Amino acid sequence: MMLRVSIMRAWVTAVTLSLQATLSLANDNPVAVTRANSPSPDMVNMDSVLLGRDLFYDPILSGNRNIACSTCHHPRFGSGDGMSLSLGEGGIGLGPDRVILRGAEPHARIPRNAPALWNLGEKEFTVMFHDGRVEIDETAPFGIKMPAGRELERALPSALAAQTILPLQSPDEMSGQSGENPVADAVAADHIRGPGGAWDLLARRIESLPEYRARFYALNGNQPLHITDIAMVLADFISVEFSAKKSPYDAFLMGNSGALTDAQKRGLALFQDKAGCAACHSGTFQTDHGFHAIGVPQIGPGKQPNMAGYADRGRQYVSGDPDDRYRFRTPSLRNIALTAPYGHSGAYPTLEAMLRHHLNPMEGLMRYNRAQVRLHSVNFDADDWGALEDQEELLNIAEGIELPPITLTDAEIADLLSFLNALTDTESDKTRLGVPESVPSDLPVEN
Repeated sequence: MMLRVSIMRAWVTAVTLSLQATLSLANDNPVAVTRANSPSPDMVNMDSVLLGRDLFYDPILSGNRNIACSTCHHPRFGSGDGMSLSLGEGGIGLGPDRVILRGAEPHARIPRNAPALWNLGEKEFTVMFHDGRVEIDETAPFGIKMPAGRELERALPSALAAQTILPLQSPDEMSGQSGENPVADAVAADHIRGPGGAWDLLARRIESLPEYRARFYALNGNQPLHITDIAMVLADFISVEFSAKKSPYDAFLMGNSGALTDAQKRGLALFQDKAGCAACHSGTFQTDHGFHAIGVPQIGPGKQPNMAGYADRGRQYVSGDPDDRYRFRTPSLRNIALTAPYGHSGAYPTLEAMLRHHLNPMEGLMRYNRAQVRLHSVNFDADDWGALEDQEELLNIAEGIELPPITLTDAEIADLLSFLNALTDTESDKTRLGVPESVPSDLPVEN
């Protein structure tokens, strides 16, 4: 009886929201990317970009000097790492080949899928992370809302720049565990900001290296290095390196009707109308930058204080609003064909599998095939399948689903996939700066 009641509640909620989405659905194509809505490449300081590139690939920013930003956001894997959930600090290698360092057992999997970095430097990207815990907010210090205890100490130009400094103080991502290094100890003491805090310790470490110090001084003058200086060059690099604005669809928006095949045009029509994709994946970069609950199966350690370790209630984790339970940020679909696995938990290994889940989220959740997941073979105390085996949590996820079932034929699904592949920028590989052969710390660079 409880199961029936929960599913009926989910169905009523889904149908109601579906009707609202249908009424607001825009069938017109978005505007093309132009200088008016995109940062001008003429404004890019390449010295800052190249400095950001070195730091992005340099393990020096991690507490134990053994993991870089690029470990989980590598061009080889479409700016992710090709795994459902990453193996962060305490491992060695990239993507599926990553293994545990001898004597450095990781504490846990990273609780959410490594998000793609494409176009995050664009003006409209003002919300970061799956749960939006970094966002532009004029009421917050320096106009950017950050998690409690991680508030900005100085102004930054974008949410992207602010986002870059949070993984640095995450024990499982980059800082390491208490007792392993001074940065990790500061994090364990919740001493992130101010003199002697985790961010300050990293800034002093970078400044102690003559090449980094000279390059930062050339950019900013001979002033003590601050974590926000590091954030800005990382953001400059990400903005340039992971730009995807020259897809066949972009050419189509610019007036080249022959840029899309007939199948892709049929897929576009489905995307905008019958399939309902454009209700959330709207605008130039196919995202409304909002938060929606679509019942993606929850796997891994979860991310919710004071609850079962495997729970992840998404946006509610940030907002505290019960209406935000299980809602996650709408990802951009640019280069989506390159960024598998999909979903906040990386539950789906292929674009087709993720698409089919959207067509019937309830069935996708309740009949999820665990063989699809891509996880490193590591034994942790936490149960990777706890949320799916907890009847109450599973039904709670189901109850939150906002999407009703949609029926498409296999031919229509093929056309939709064809259109989604037309969002791939085939030129981005040709203009990429690529992985540096070495970095100023002389630590090894994984490529």
